[in-house]
Amino acid sequence: MFGDIEVLSKLGKIKHNIMKTDPLRFFMRSFMAGAYLGSAAVLSYTLGAMLQSHGVAAKIAVAATFGIGLVAIVYLGAELFTGNCFVTIMPVLKGELKIKDIIPMWVVCYIGNMVGIGLISFLFIKSGAQEKIMIPYLTTMMESKLQFDVFDLLIKGIMCNFIVCIAAYSGIKIKDETARLIVIMVFVMAFVLPGFEHCVANAGVFTMGVTQLGNAIDWGMLPLHMLVSTIGNIIGGSLLLAVPIYIVFREPKK
Repeated sequence: MFGDIEVLSKLGKIKHNIMKTDPLRFFMRSFMAGAYLGSAAVLSYTLGAMLQSHGVAAKIAVAATFGIGLVAIVYLGAELFTGNCFVTIMPVLKGELKIKDIIPMWVVCYIGNMVGIGLISFLFIKSGAQEKIMIPYLTTMMESKLQFDVFDLLIKGIMCNFIVCIAAYSGIKIKDETARLIVIMVFVMAFVLPGFEHCVANAGVFTMGVTQLGNAIDWGMLPLHMLVSTIGNIIGGSLLLAVPIYIVFREPKK
């Protein structure tokens, strides 16, 4: 039971070592995570656009399919910023690394994710595929996302990565491949369906919106949205989930 912390800490140190010894490799692993998530976003948002007039069905379709992005990241081996907020904080909590050691890794991972998902999202819109249905769908989504209360958005970011990191933790713990796939998909659905905010996913949909809609939308609130959702994601993964798990599974004091 107490081995959970050792496993998570070892994984965090492996990621830190890759970043330290081969930063280009770590960046490319981060880029691919963004690209995998972008591919899932193309599918889920296309389904959402196709089913937009069906209301609830559209939301369920988006939530039910977005999880394939995290499944690909877990199964194919890539670095997702939000998941790393959970895993790489463990060696810090154990005193094996310092917070200053993992910040550069978080920054590179974040940038890699943004470039990956941004590129896939940009190419999707530039391809002209499903343009007629994507324009009204993205317009509605952008208008909704860019009207927010900062505190509400922060909580949505916290809740999002709390759930995402439960999915990542489950992916580490569960050995049966079928069970692992199902659990990851369901937990991703649990953050998408309520409308919680994932900073990397948001980078994808905002790239689609900016590319497709241009000056038709006021983008003034976009930087604040990304900043607040990112802070919320960090808190959700590295504090709300990681700290309690560390306390629960740490070795008892002798």
